[in-house]
Amino acid sequence: MMGASNTTVPPGTIRFLLDDALVEVTNPASTRTILQYLREDLRRTGTKEGCAEGDCGACTVVLGELVERDGVERVQLRAVNACIQFLPTLDGKAIYTVESLKGRDGSLHPVQQALVDTHGSQCGFCTPGFVMSLFALFKNQDRPSRGCVADALSGNLCRCTGYRPILDAAEKMYDRCGGSDWLRQPATLAAATPDADEAALIARLAGLRRSDTLSVTSAAGRFHAPLTLAAFAALRERLPEAHILAGGTDVGLWVTKQQRELPELLYIGNVAELKTITTSDSHFEIGAAVTLTDAFAALDRSYPELSELWRRFASVPVRNAGTLAGNIANGSPIGDSMPVLICLGATVVLRKGEATRELALEDLYLGHQKNALQPGEFVERVRVPRSRPGWVVRSYKIAKRFDQDISAVCAAFALRLQGEVVAEARIAYGGMAATPKRAAAAEAALTGRRWNEDTARAAMAALGDDYTPLSDMRASAAYRMRTARNVLYRLWLETRPNDPLSAAELNVNALA
Repeated sequence: MMGASNTTVPPGTIRFLLDDALVEVTNPASTRTILQYLREDLRRTGTKEGCAEGDCGACTVVLGELVERDGVERVQLRAVNACIQFLPTLDGKAIYTVESLKGRDGSLHPVQQALVDTHGSQCGFCTPGFVMSLFALFKNQDRPSRGCVADALSGNLCRCTGYRPILDAAEKMYDRCGGSDWLRQPATLAAATPDADEAALIARLAGLRRSDTLSVTSAAGRFHAPLTLAAFAALRERLPEAHILAGGTDVGLWVTKQQRELPELLYIGNVAELKTITTSDSHFEIGAAVTLTDAFAALDRSYPELSELWRRFASVPVRNAGTLAGNIANGSPIGDSMPVLICLGATVVLRKGEATRELALEDLYLGHQKNALQPGEFVERVRVPRSRPGWVVRSYKIAKRFDQDISAVCAAFALRLQGEVVAEARIAYGGMAATPKRAAAAEAALTGRRWNEDTARAAMAALGDDYTPLSDMRASAAYRMRTARNVLYRLWLETRPNDPLSAAELNVNALA
């Protein structure tokens, strides 16, 4: 129901803004996707279904959410995949589709006009998704570099036009902005204070704020969205069999690809205490509801040598929705965040009711898709040490594509060097075992020895004692072992005491 009154809200009703109109939906199916609702209920067929798993970008929409920046409340706009986001998660937000972007006089948005001018569309199926990814970029960055544009479009696939005219459109879209329509102005968040249009939107979104838990009940199941950490912990303890939902980038596929029924969902995305990042002199503390985008931005400031790993982790829409804690809790043996976090000495704070305990990340995993979480327990936050003097940190992702691909092998290294001696070594790999796993034998081959080529080759040989990789569709066991050894040798070439090579000299993707 669009344009409904805000005075009386039936229980189980979600409320959000679409094109400046209030939309209310009472007790929708808990796992109905935003894409299904847009296309089937609202007939907004500009948003397409291509893959139904967050890979192709044809379903891209932009969500607006209130955030605080430097003490000022603003509207944060981010592109996400509508095909794997569940409808109840829209509560309290604003959503924009390709149909939303036309001007008040019916004219094309600058992003749309630029694509027309550069012939950036052919069959047109993927075009709405490109428009929305470019729109999010347009609203958040003023005239980004071509490389930045390519990163912003990493989650959008085109099979006929090619990408050059679309990249050209990204450069031209800033030349066509103008007028008083907030949606048509670029880099809004760069302004110190909101303009009148944004201020009005802020007020409307503030009016949608809840004072208590949202509970949606339908034949498909129940959806709970508490507002406080205490309320979430209590629900989790009472409903230990319920599935925790954060960004939906894994859980969404359980529904769209595996046709699983999820009768009880606990949504973590509205818990304010879990959406924060705090820093101290020694650690980052990253709440369980912090998106990958925000978590990686914080970590990148301390570990710039890991920037390529963060850049290659999934796509922008996936990072905008998914969470670091969710990636960790999922425990995939090919999850790219875990090896490097293990090497950094990260821990997880686990909570059950009012009780908490801290566990080394490497001890969280007991076997393939098995972890040490007790019934009713959940990951409250992730603690990551800040960079420390004397430590060398590297991580390498080996995959068939640069962008948005699952790793065959992901390697991470952290060495503490005293002069030319390896005083301490932490090595972890993904894709080499049933869980992300440290390489104890290789670490022992390095520790206490001079950091030279013979030591590096001894550690490479020791990897055979640490891992017995499997062959699958991504790589053979032999390829994985050879790659694991080769990237350890690359670490030596980059960090050797004499004449180290730069990452760009060793990186085949450096020209990408």
